[in-house]
Formats: sequence, C-alpha cells, structure tokens
Amino acid sequence: MSNSAATVATVSAVPKPTPSQNVTINLINRLVERGVLTQADATELIKQAEEDAASARVMAVKQSEPQPSGAEEVGSQFSAEPPPSSASELNSTADGEDAVSVSYVPEVVKQQLREEIKQEVMEQAREENWANPRTLPTWTLRITPFADLRLRYEGIFYPSGNDDTGAFPNFNAINTGPPFDVTGTTFSPQLNVNKDRERARIRARFGAEMDLEDGFTMGLRVATGETNTPTSTNQTLGVANNAQGGNFSKYAIWLDRAFLRYQLGSEPGGALLPDSPAIDKGKNQIAEPSSFPRTQWDFVAEVGRFDNPYFSVSELMWDEDLGWDGLALAGKYRIPTGRSPIGITPFATAGIFPVFNTELNFSSNRPDKFSSEDKFLSGGQLGLNLQFGKDFSVTAAGAFYYFYNIEGKLSDPFVPLTASDQGDTDDSRPAFAQNGNTYFPIRDIIPTVDNGFGTKDQFQYFGLASKFRVVDVTSSLDYGHFDPIHMTLFGEWIENVAFNYGDINAIAINNRGPNGPSGNRGRFAGGNIGWIVGLRVGHAALLKPWDWALGINYRYLESDATVDAFNDSDFGLGGTNVKGYSVFGALALSPRVALGVRWMSANQVAGPTFQRDIFQFDFNAKY
Repeated sequence: MSNSAATVATVSAVPKPTPSQNVTINLINRLVERGVLTQADATELIKQAEEDAASARVMAVKQSEPQPSGAEEVGSQFSAEPPPSSASELNSTADGEDAVSVSYVPEVVKQQLREEIKQEVMEQAREENWANPRTLPTWTLRITPFADLRLRYEGIFYPSGNDDTGAFPNFNAINTGPPFDVTGTTFSPQLNVNKDRERARIRARFGAEMDLEDGFTMGLRVATGETNTPTSTNQTLGVANNAQGGNFSKYAIWLDRAFLRYQLGSEPGGALLPDSPAIDKGKNQIAEPSSFPRTQWDFVAEVGRFDNPYFSVSELMWDEDLGWDGLALAGKYRIPTGRSPIGITPFATAGIFPVFNTELNFSSNRPDKFSSEDKFLSGGQLGLNLQFGKDFSVTAAGAFYYFYNIEGKLSDPFVPLTASDQGDTDDSRPAFAQNGNTYFPIRDIIPTVDNGFGTKDQFQYFGLASKFRVVDVTSSLDYGHFDPIHMTLFGEWIENVAFNYGDINAIAINNRGPNGPSGNRGRFAGGNIGWIVGLRVGHAALLKPWDWALGINYRYLESDATVDAFNDSDFGLGGTNVKGYSVFGALALSPRVALGVRWMSANQVAGPTFQRDIFQFDFNAKY
C-alpha cells in the first residue's frame, strides 16, 4: 500500500486519529472532531495537501544547489537517492502503514501551505458563522433594520383676496366631533384662509423586515404623528394635541406598518414593480435605487398593513405615506426577447382593502342597533415596462379603483333632541377627510314642535355627495444616457366615472359658484377629473455627497376626481379642488444625509377664492 493510501485508511478507519508530527494533519483532524469538516472532506484535504507538498518537494529538489558540508545530514537526503517522482515515493514510511511520515519540505513551502489552509478555513468560518459563534446569533442575520428622520421647517402663507366670510367649513372637524346645529348663531368649524403660520416638524420612523425563509417576509414599522391620520407621520413640535405634545411633553408613536409577504421569483423583499427613484413622486427625500429584478417572472402576496402595491409616479391619487390595510397580489413577467435591445415586462396588481368597519355596538345609546356601514376599496392595475437598451425606459399603467359604500347616505326620518342622539346612517360620513370633496347633510330631520319646526336643534352630519369609481392612467419616461444623471418626465390622469353632476347639484352645500341675483345658491361648480405633469433632472438616487436633483410639476385636480382623504397631504394643505405648481430641489451631504427645499403654490378650482403658498425646508437622515 502506498503512503497516500495508508493515510486515507488511517483517517477513515480510526474514529479518533492518533496525533501526528505534522501540524497540518493535526489541524484537519481537530476540525473533524469539532464537526467543522466531514470525514470525507478531511480525507480529501489531507490527500491534496500531501500531493501539493510532493510537487513542491520535486520543484525544490530540481532547483536546489549542492549543500555545504555543514549541512551534511540534510544534504544527504538529496544526494543519496535520485529525486522522488511521485507522492508515494516522497512519503515512504519506516514505521508501517498506519504511520504518517512527512519528508522534508522547505520553510517557504510550509508557510505557503499554512496560509492557503488558513484562508480556506477562515472563509468557511465566515460563511457559516462558526469562527466566533457568540458574536452574533444566527437569527439576527435574517433581520434588516431601517430608520429615518426628517426635520422640517414649514411656512404657510395666504395671499390677500381669500374669502374669509365663512365659506370654508372644516367638514372633518364637524364629522369627527359632535354633530353641528346648522340653525345655531355661531359659525361651524372653519379652515384658516387669511393668517400665515409657521411650524417646525419632525418625522421619525423605525422598523425592520425579517426573512422567515422559503419566500416569507414579516415587516414592522412604527412612526411619529400628531394623530392617527392616514396621510401624514409628521409631528409638529410644540403642538398640544389629544393630551400629548406641547410644553416639552412626549409625542405619540403609532403602528405604521405590519405585514406578512410571500414572494416567488426574485429575492425576498426585492423590487417587484417599476417605481423609478428618479421620479421620487415630486418629493425631495433620499431615494434608493430600484429596478426590475432580472428573474423572468415574479409573484408577491402581501397581507396586513403595507406600502402602496400599485405603480405610482405622483401623489395625485395616493399620498406616499398612506398605509394600505388589506390584501394585495402582484406579478410581472419579463418576456424573453433574445438579442433584441428592447426589454418587455408586463405587470399586474390587484387588491382589496377595508376602509371603515362599523363599530360593534353602533348605535351605542340605543338598545336596537343600526345596520353596518362597512366601506371597502378594491383595485386592479395592468401595466407595461419597456426598456430600450440602457438609455430609455418607458412605463405605463392603467388602474381602476372601486370605492364601495364610501358615499354618504340619507338617514331614515327622525328627530334628534340632543347632540348625542344618533341617526342610522351616521357612520356613512367620512371618518377622516382633508379638503375639497363635495358634501351634503345626511340626517333627515323631521320638523316638529320639539325642534321649533326646524328652527332649532338641527344637529347635522355631512357625507360625500358623490360615489367614487376612479380610472387612473399613469406613465413615466426616463432618459439615462448620462447615468447617474437622469431626466424623467412623468404624468398621471384620473377620472371619477361614477360622478353625476345633476345628482350632486341637487344636494351639494359646498363647491358652488357665486350666489344668483336673488340670493339663491349658485350652481354646483365642482368636477370629476384631475391630472399632473412633471419633470425631474438629476441623480436618480442621492447616494454620495453632492448628488443633486431638481424638479417641477403642475397639477389640476377637481373637487370629486378622487377621495380627498387619501391623496397628497402637502400640496394646498391636502385634498382635492386644487390647481397649481410645485418646484423642488435636493442635495446630498453624505450617502445617508440630504437637504431638500420645496415651494408649492395652490389655488381653488371651484367655489370661493382660496389661495395658499407653502415653503418647506427639509433635513433628511436615513439609516
């Protein structure tokens, strides 16, 4: 049996190997004892090490010079026999087949061998995390934390000429408080239209995504916010609201995201739909680069509270901070095109989302309860991404959003004697609104002697006058020939196809034109369409110091083109029935810190004059 065969037999036959005079072999055997290497791997390593040593020995002999007499013992090994020609000749044993004898190896070869084995072992240690297993538990490697902080100065300015005669009721304040007596002698809650305001605001968010393996991901995020409103996580410093904030007291933290995702096709958590960072939805945030995954197909299912699953280029329809409660399914397929320079990727998204769920004991102060007024949103989107080489990318999508039961409903006739009396359709009013939609009174109050035949105690709530079935067409064109500098042109057009002018004109109490000559209310002046166009130039993502971006956009959004509760909360202070422009710029100070400025000028589309200009200066930090 050759020396190599003897070595293999020794390692495989003996459970605990006999210590060798060779350090390398002892190291490999110790790794087997600790479970780092299998016996088969150890055998193979020893065999390879012996062969490498033999080869080095042959080379060393061929290159050696005659040894001086002072090295007679060593030199005799070279002169007594011809150079070995194989590993078996080099490793001849004198002590039997079970012993391992290693012939002389030059020191430089020993050092090289040690370094190679050390590098291989340490590389495996890093990959399998056993080099220092107490440093980080394995489960922590499947968690990806993230956090961001935005510090903002905001100035709100009202040009002269706004109608301050009580023409702008704050319907959200009315509907979220006790009903308003429309026969009283005081104004209803009103929006500010003539006094400038300044405020400092912060937004802090912290969360993590956890890889649950096999395509499953769990995500959680908490965020600041003055209230639990759906479209903003800003907290105004110093404001006292709902017993928190003001006088240096602490601010509330809200659950902002909580979801479970299942993904097939690409890596868990990877981008699925084309949402170009160059667009940045008109904002000046720090953007992360994203693109289509290069797998041929992808499928994602999300349930819980998550980010917007639909392709979007602006906040005309949906605010970027909006959390989507419900279930969404999304998929894309990258069509093989061979050597064609054009990449074609169709995609689709569908989902159902609960908007409002009736309180279990509604009405709370009656033994006989009222029927549910549950509200839902369902939506589907089809889109196509075309990639023309590395320079051009075009994405277009069409969506249909169906708001079920979101409009107000007229109650059964009744007589509310106090503000605490409830009508059977009170829950049809919006639980949250911004500004712009058209309203009508939803309580059918019977004139009786108890309410002065309609001259007092007319406690009223207000519901949306229009139904909402919205068609949304979105597109973007990105030119990246000078990458990382990109030029992106984007646009969006929406129409509420459920809008009925005649029905709304008969009941609307706002968004009307000037009164007629006899003092009668003017005709309803609202509408059902909206659009935005914009251009952004600069770095596609702010990833290093002095990366920059500039942009401008113009929008026109009629009163009932979409539900005002869920779209942009910044332009015109949020909502619909606005038109005007925005300009913005951003500059990176480091890979994770950037400055941003934005100016927005908005005017009313229908109804009395209401102009407002907003300036924002942001300091963004992201981890």
